Amino acid sequence: MASEMAEAIRQLINEKGISEDLIVKTLEDALMAAYKKKYGTNENAVVRFRDDYEGVDIYAKKTIVEDLDDPVLEISLEEAKEINEEAEVGDVLELAVDPREFDLQSVMLAKQTTRTSLREISRDTQYAEYKSKVGEIIIGYYQRERNGNIFVDLGKVEGIFPKKYQSPRESYHMGDRIKAQIVEVEKGRMGGPQIILSRTHTEFVRKILELEVPEIYDKTVEVFKIVREAGYRTKIAVYSRRDDIDPVGACVGLKGIRIQAIIRELEGEKVDILKYEVDPKRFIHNALSPAEVRDVYILDEAKHLALVIVPESQLSVAIGKQGLNVRLANRLCDWNIDVKTEQQFMEMDRSGGYMKAVSELFGEGEGNGLGDLPGMEPEWVAALGAVGIGTVEDILALEPGALAAIEGLDEAAALAIQSIIDENVEVVEEEMEEASGTEEAEEGEDYQCPDCGAAVTPEMSHCPSCGVELSFEYEDDQEA
Repeated sequence: MASEMAEAIRQLINEKGISEDLIVKTLEDALMAAYKKKYGTNENAVVRFRDDYEGVDIYAKKTIVEDLDDPVLEISLEEAKEINEEAEVGDVLELAVDPREFDLQSVMLAKQTTRTSLREISRDTQYAEYKSKVGEIIIGYYQRERNGNIFVDLGKVEGIFPKKYQSPRESYHMGDRIKAQIVEVEKGRMGGPQIILSRTHTEFVRKILELEVPEIYDKTVEVFKIVREAGYRTKIAVYSRRDDIDPVGACVGLKGIRIQAIIRELEGEKVDILKYEVDPKRFIHNALSPAEVRDVYILDEAKHLALVIVPESQLSVAIGKQGLNVRLANRLCDWNIDVKTEQQFMEMDRSGGYMKAVSELFGEGEGNGLGDLPGMEPEWVAALGAVGIGTVEDILALEPGALAAIEGLDEAAALAIQSIIDENVEVVEEEMEEASGTEEAEEGEDYQCPDCGAAVTPEMSHCPSCGVELSFEYEDDQEA
């Protein structure tokens, strides 16, 4: 039958996770402390454990001397010969120490030292164990709740599931099984380590993907980025370096079995899985899933500004409830995306549309300079620059006939310049003519937005500057 000591050691190994060597070293240190308490020193003490920890023995090493001065460290030749007839002066004998010789204080010190050391070792062992598991999924059970924070039984230790890391879609009750991610491990002031759990982090979704999609676990399909509003919607961009692998199809699974398992784990949270593209236009197009996108325009690549055109019926889908879908798409692509319907796009500020057309034709900054227009003579550019005209916009702002009046230009040069502009920015000319026709039809009447004061026309349903909805009402002079 195993001794009590052996049973206690096995229990510490199994329940506390403390290594056998650490336990033996701790017991040895405690006995050494008790010996020192009794005799004032432990330099000559030796602790030996019996086979299978059936017991432990303490020995005192004593040097054989003729004249005894220190009975703790020395033994007389006469006493030594009683133990061993062959003993000689200078030899060292190991004499067994009876633990019953220890007084009560020595025994209590040994117990306290053992208890304290084992507790500290247990804490350090658990901390190291769970610190190495940060980022991993762990399963525990609802134990108790305080101020919205849930305490989870993880077996050896207790985890904390803070309210801020709980999905608003989920609720828990006593004894519920909770699968969560270890996001942080700290050394607690008392007891074991403090283990922080979460179900709202994006890495939690990544780990769930690895569990449900073998291709992600083995890196056949890779996750580019995950963005999430926990409890509402998650967007996941995936790709594969192999042409024969459909990354989205691998994640969705046959008849959607894999994506449904992920959605169930997230308690019904909406999950969009889309393909990552290097081309920003195609990536933005995919990121607005599930909305149907007609076209994507890159307004400013340096500033990451993009305009997306969608059908009228898809506007609410593209934007999402409280702007959630487009907001997640912004974070996923790292672009500032503006969503418009086709009608809204047509009603955008014409001068703004013109500026965009010019920028696309001649580039950013100096790209709309007159020197970039094909056929522009250097002397014409110089003459215009002398009076402060350096861009196409400056010329379009001039009154009819003003070009020919500029010093250095004649009627023929003015006509040639106007012809070059007509050929290269035809869309602008059409818009100007259309605007001019509107002004004639309205007999010179000017309309302004009641909110921002921008110029508007009766054909507009929204202000091109601030977006406010417009309504035109006419008074009947005859009735008046």
